[in-house]
Order: sequence, then C-alpha cells, then structure tokens
Amino acid sequence: MKRYLIIVLIGLIVVSCKGQSHSEAERNVGGRCEDCEATLDFKKLNIEPKPIDTLPKFQENEPKIKITGTVFKKDGQTPAENVILYVYHVDRNGIYQPSDAPIGWEKRHGQYRGWLKTGKNGQFIFYTFRPAPYPGAREPEHIHIYVKEPNTIPYYLDNYLFESDPTLTEKVKQSVKKRGGSGIVRLEMKNGIWTANRDIILGLNIPDYE
Repeated sequence: MKRYLIIVLIGLIVVSCKGQSHSEAERNVGGRCEDCEATLDFKKLNIEPKPIDTLPKFQENEPKIKITGTVFKKDGQTPAENVILYVYHVDRNGIYQPSDAPIGWEKRHGQYRGWLKTGKNGQFIFYTFRPAPYPGAREPEHIHIYVKEPNTIPYYLDNYLFESDPTLTEKVKQSVKKRGGSGIVRLEMKNGIWTANRDIILGLNIPDYE
C-alpha cells in the first residue's frame, strides 16, 4: 500500500511539472543586483500599481517634476503591458530618508519611492520633486528605476539624469550604458511643472536578455 501511494505521488509530481509552461518561469536577466528585489515591496504594502503615481511629499517640495514615458517591447515599437516600474530617490538634502515606520527596502531606499504598472498603451507618468546630489559628492542628481516584466526577475535600468545638472559632465554621459535606453532627460516647463519624457525599450543593453 505504501509503495502504491509513493508511485501515485511521483506520478502527480511529474504531471504537475509537465503542466508548467516554460513561459511561466521567470528569466534571470540583467546581471547582479542586490537590491532589485525592492521592486516587489508593493506587495508588502498592499499597493496596486497604476500607470500614474505621485511619490510622497510631492506637494511639500520644490522643484516639482513630472516624468512621462512609454515602455516598449524589444522591437522598440510595440507597447508593453503589465510592466512594473519602481522609482526612488533622495530628498532635498541628498539623503535616502525613510519614514518613521519604514517597511521593506524603505530602510535603505528612503520614503521617496513609488510603483507604476503599464496598461495596454505602455504609458506611465509619475510626479515627484527633483532630488539633490549626495552631500559632498560630485555624483549627478538622479532617480533610480528598476523594471519587472511578467516573465523576468526585476532588473535595473539607467538612472534618470538631468541634462541641466552642472555635475553631469561629458565623462559621465559617455559612461552610461543605456540600459533600456538613455536616462538623460531634458526638463521643460509645461503647464506650470517641469516635465520630461523618457521612453523605455525592454531588453535594450540588458545582459542575458535573449
């Protein structure tokens, strides 16, 4: 009887494994990234990402900025649906400042973060304020961005960098890898808010993507 039960269990396991399609497995792409799992913190916070988001304390800080864009598939033309974008940055003092009760990766990434999820048109918009540079550092002002496609693990893209930032030297511009496309954006005043657009091409310059 025991032998019969073992055989049945093995058979069920085999059938179950065969029933899983290859597409359900998350592909390991993008190379090493110790904190990319922060992209999934929205689950801990019971957040349902949408195509538009406003990061914390947007109203209290200046200068306010609006970032728009469209996520495309590898062909650079087809809008990509159900893609999670995770963005975060420092405060106006250049510090990754968490809230009084941080959850998950907020302890390291600070409270100025948010999640977006593309719809059928692949578009997204987020509102935040322009971050300051790190205290005493010459690294340009930047906003981090990570991406989670339906069938990949999370991976990082090139940071948002601001063309008007005096610390954005030619040397820095030449060093960017253009993961997902160039992250250097030009802010323009539109309808009372500094606005920039950056489209993202999934897989572009991403290691192990193919």
